Amino acid sequence: MGFVVPIRNLETHMPIDGVQLGDIGTKLGYNSVDNGWMIFNKVRIPRTNMLSRFFYIDQDGSIEIRGNPKAIYSTMVNIRSQLIFNSGYVINRALIIGVRYSVCRRQFSTLPGMRVERKILDY
Repeated sequence: MGFVVPIRNLETHMPIDGVQLGDIGTKLGYNSVDNGWMIFNKVRIPRTNMLSRFFYIDQDGSIEIRGNPKAIYSTMVNIRSQLIFNSGYVINRALIIGVRYSVCRRQFSTLPGMRVERKILDY
């Protein structure tokens, strides 16, 4: 198979010298996907071990695109369109919670002679 460069020290589980790893953080509304970043500084990785599913790098350093570029980006576009489509459902749930709360919550006793506060929805 070839030589595989370890990213982490197998004894301490810390990144090796020249490798920086990090987490991008939470995504609003899409926390089920965990993304991170990786920086290589003066680390040699054999070309056969690179994550190059759609790209190929020659020995002289020239890059060749393999596959249809439209197919490469189709997954990204599909996920983004699903996020937009599903956001309507989430906004609908938030609106229902807000309206139900405003029906029950009483506040603003500004009517003269009234002891009972008005509902937020009636305000």
